[in-house]
Amino acid sequence: MIVTVYRIVEHFPSDERFGLRSQATRSAVSIAANIAEGSAKSSQKDYKRYCEVALGSCFELETHMLVAGRMGWLTGPEVLDQIVEEQKMLTSFINKLG
Repeated sequence: MIVTVYRIVEHFPSDERFGLRSQATRSAVSIAANIAEGSAKSSQKDYKRYCEVALGSCFELETHMLVAGRMGWLTGPEVLDQIVEEQKMLTSFINKLG
């Protein structure tokens, strides 16, 4: 997902470098980073909390991509489909963590 987002935002207007481009890439990286950080925690409860934060970042990324789509900067729905799939997987995993 991270590489996909970086490739997409390369095509955003240059004046969005510190706006939507930055927000989208930071939220994409945050998803993976929070899952990784949570996996090192000693309790399942802590891990679940980090996964919930990752899910929040996933919804944030979806919002950024929806805005980009409305601005005409996305060429298709593929990235949104991937984000929704990631949200489903994270939600399922969080539920399994209890």
